[in-house]
Amino acid sequence: FCCRDQSKMDETQKVLQYLTEVEEAAEDVLADKQQIVDLDVKRNRNREALAALHRDRDEADKVKVCFGNMFIKLPRTTTKQMIQKDQEQLDKEINDLRKRLKAKVNRLNELQGKPELTGYNLSPLSTEELKSINKILGR
Repeated sequence: FCCRDQSKMDETQKVLQYLTEVEEAAEDVLADKQQIVDLDVKRNRNREALAALHRDRDEADKVKVCFGNMFIKLPRTTTKQMIQKDQEQLDKEINDLRKRLKAKVNRLNELQGKPELTGYNLSPLSTEELKSINKILGR
């Protein structure tokens, strides 16, 4: 009777540990997805700012830029360079998160006993690869 109770407790512990692992993996996936969304919102704001700088070229040589809770007047070219640099950093962070997310989703599926997603590890062609293909196709 004593051994059977111990066996049930061990089994309960294993189930609890399994559920905890699945929950932690799922929370990790959701956190990364939310971070991608947040970074993408920031990237879209930067795009809008760059478009506004491009659209309003005939106005003053300096523009007001918001840093935290204050506005600072900066040269238009400096502002544009800062935003473009920020865009590059955001693109890199989003791509890194997406790569890590794929591995985390696969880990979660593995924990849940689901098959690995097929076609999920595809990545788009780089600009150089696309140019090479178009050159071969004669476009």
